[in-house]
Amino acid sequence: MSGPDHRRRALVVRGGWPGHEPRAATDLFLPVLRDHGFAVEISESLDVYTDDERMAGTDLVVQCWTMGEATEDQVRGLCEAVRAGTGLAGWHGGIIDAFRGSIDYQRLTGGQFLWHAPGLTDFEVTVRPDRARHPVVTGHHRVSLHSEQYWVATDSHNEVLAETVLPAGPDTPWDQPVTMPAIWTRTWGRGRVFVSTLGHHLPDLTNPAVREITGRGLLWAAR
Repeated sequence: MSGPDHRRRALVVRGGWPGHEPRAATDLFLPVLRDHGFAVEISESLDVYTDDERMAGTDLVVQCWTMGEATEDQVRGLCEAVRAGTGLAGWHGGIIDAFRGSIDYQRLTGGQFLWHAPGLTDFEVTVRPDRARHPVVTGHHRVSLHSEQYWVATDSHNEVLAETVLPAGPDTPWDQPVTMPAIWTRTWGRGRVFVSTLGHHLPDLTNPAVREITGRGLLWAAR
């Protein structure tokens, strides 16, 4: 008889608005988790967050759930698990355009999507020089994308690793370039949180730099 499974456990929670392809997007990172020794469970229901025993035994939650609504009990379960040490990680709308009506959830992630220009645009994401040695972004300096460039609301508890600049122009209501955090980490109680605003569609997530940074972010957040 085999002994108990002592591998770390990752829970991938995916669903919500289908435009961000939650199944295909998260499938890209399942090999990363398994190659690093995680036992991976997938849930396509937010009710998993209310299972206190399961959440307590989870070392990492990877969430890809754009928009949608979460109940108070679902948000409570996730927040309490992270506060107790479970990691939380995600990208783009799957983590910061989720559950817009929940203030507690927004406090957990440290950011909320507010706006992006219509369609896709060319922009760059630059690693902050003072964070260049952080294990999530080390070796990367600048990423160029043709995608959605997020305008977000954030707070000072975030450790911002990379930024992007939204330019001002004759048709914008802002009269100077606006710098936005694009990738950040934070702690919440004993848990770690990783957020990347990149990853609108599969071409973003298969970009070698984005894929490596995202994979590192998942591993960094895990207990």
